[in-house]
Amino acid sequence: MTRRTAMGVLALAGAFGSYTYFKRQRGINAAAALYAEPLAAPSGVLDVFHLGHSLVGRDMPAMLAQLAGAGHRYDSQLGWGASLRDHWEPDVPVNGFAEENAHDRFRPAKEAIGSGDYDAVVLTEMVEITDAIRYHDSADYLARWAGLAWEANSQTRIYLYETWHHTDDNAGWLARVDRDLRDHWQGDMKYPALVMGKAPIHLIPAGQVKAAFVRAVAAQGGLDGVASVVDLMARNADGTVDTIHFNDLGAYLVALTHFAVLYHRSPMGLPHQLNRADGTAAHAPSAEMAALMQRTVWEVIARHPETGVAV
Repeated sequence: MTRRTAMGVLALAGAFGSYTYFKRQRGINAAAALYAEPLAAPSGVLDVFHLGHSLVGRDMPAMLAQLAGAGHRYDSQLGWGASLRDHWEPDVPVNGFAEENAHDRFRPAKEAIGSGDYDAVVLTEMVEITDAIRYHDSADYLARWAGLAWEANSQTRIYLYETWHHTDDNAGWLARVDRDLRDHWQGDMKYPALVMGKAPIHLIPAGQVKAAFVRAVAAQGGLDGVASVVDLMARNADGTVDTIHFNDLGAYLVALTHFAVLYHRSPMGLPHQLNRADGTAAHAPSAEMAALMQRTVWEVIARHPETGVAV
């Protein structure tokens, strides 16, 4: 490489870096303006659409409906590890589409979100989040889905559901949850999406809640058989830990988080003995554990104005 070529490459890299910084800063400024004032609390039960994959699943929305009470309605479109791009593009197959949507709560996503029928739309990106950002244009497709909802009904509230990564991640599960919200969910995805479109996008910080609960349990030396994040995860057929999918306890914690954000209500005192989507009884936390989960949810939401909840 000649000296002139090298200088050109450095100049181009510098220009790209400046552009990226400027774009991110615009997103931060847009976020500061958007989240300066909380949303008004809803006056009644909600109609909610969930778009995503198995970290939404069937059981968590069913638990949310039980927490919310009579009149709460929900539909969904899911896949196996599906990205927002996969769900959007008609020529991109959604893995597990037939299996995950074989239930009476399925509604095609573009039809549903474009109908304006829903009070809230919850959008879920695939994990690994860094791969979603690098290869699946997360910010662009978040803006597209949010725009579709906003154009159909400007009163629809749009949320990004922050999930998590595999529990055996080499960087450390808690360390990554702490870092990834700022760097990726917000910095690389939600803030750029705010700049790309007009639609406001709020946050359901389930990853943050899960991490805070794990820390709270660890500080007590464990509680009712839960000592770490793996005790909130499902088990594979051979008995090994499923490093990404929640069990019933994890689903309950995530449902509490959705409830508190969507309804602007403390989850303290909510029932903890719930059913799965198929009507069978879920493995319930003890009353003591449920109370710790509920308290943790509300404490985390109080730290995150991007939820839109006034606490």
